[in-house]
Amino acid sequence: QVHVVESGGGLVQAGGSLRLSCAASGSIFSVNDMGWYRQAPGKQRELVATIANDGSTNYAYSVKGRFTISRDNAKNTVYLQMNSLKPEDTAVYYCNADLVTVVPGQGYYGMDYWGKGTLVTVSS
Repeated sequence: QVHVVESGGGLVQAGGSLRLSCAASGSIFSVNDMGWYRQAPGKQRELVATIANDGSTNYAYSVKGRFTISRDNAKNTVYLQMNSLKPEDTAVYYCNADLVTVVPGQGYYGMDYWGKGTLVTVSS
């Protein structure tokens, strides 16, 4: 069993900040890339930021300079610090983790896991 759980969403005024957290737990052997995606009402899910296990990062153009992704490998946790928030950042934010899990007696399995999402609402 593997769980990926986000936290930290909420309502904030434009110009404000929020910090999202996402923790992966369970029968995890290793964690590769972790990342954040978001889906606004009526729109497709889009990449926000990703971070590899060596710390290299990738950001959507729309959030560069405002959002910072980081991770704690010891805790299998990824963070998203969001500053200078804009109303167009309003969306459900989803955590993604590329994990290798271990099933005793069966072996190792690699696949993407998604959290259930956390809502971020930015008021103007």
